[in-house]
Amino acid sequence: MLQELFIAAAAGGNASALNQMGFDHLLHEMTTKPGEFAVSWIVLLVLVFMSAASWYWTIFNAIKNMRLKAAADRVVNAFWEAPNAQEAIRVMEEQPRSEPFSKIALDAAQAAAHHQRTEGAGAGLGENLSRSEFVDRALRQAVTRESAKLQSGMVLLATVGATAPFVGLLGTVWGIYGALIRIGATGSASIDAVAGPVGEALIMTAIGLFVAIPAVFAFNFFSKINSATIAKFDAFAHDLHDFFATGSRVR
Repeated sequence: MLQELFIAAAAGGNASALNQMGFDHLLHEMTTKPGEFAVSWIVLLVLVFMSAASWYWTIFNAIKNMRLKAAADRVVNAFWEAPNAQEAIRVMEEQPRSEPFSKIALDAAQAAAHHQRTEGAGAGLGENLSRSEFVDRALRQAVTRESAKLQSGMVLLATVGATAPFVGLLGTVWGIYGALIRIGATGSASIDAVAGPVGEALIMTAIGLFVAIPAVFAFNFFSKINSATIAKFDAFAHDLHDFFATGSRVR
């Protein structure tokens, strides 16, 4: 009978100790003892900030790419279906300011018009470069500019995906260090002594992974989409160069 009581008491102690490994217990300890959990607070706040920033850019890029994909073919077809260059330029000018294909076309048109105005007038650049070279230069700059805009938030997503696990690992190391300190102070390695710090360590590791994994997936997903979009920029720019340099689209 006495042995059964000891077993029941030990089981109850283990169950109580295991309750200390939950996130709610960790949050309670961090709130009531902020000084002892300063490192944990820093790690948790950094991970929350990283998660919020990565999700913001994930949603922002998702919306941006959806709009761009929906408008890309429409804008390109509208340019080529226009009866003449003047009408095509007018249609491009009516597009939203954030629409990239129309901005590439307008840059090419402006370059061609500028070269035509300055050709033979001794105006420097327009005289030194041929019409083809002048339009090509403008198109390269336009494609580079619009391609750079596609990369918004990509550096942050890559940074979060690469560093969040290590930020969580810092919390893990600190939790294990706390467990060792508690073992040294109590002289006992029982689960009562180490449950809280070990639980903190495991929770910080899990949070770091939960922050990093979506950021890595988002970075890889948008990298693939951006590569396809940049290829469309290049193809459209090639056709625009032929059109403004020769007066007709080469098919």
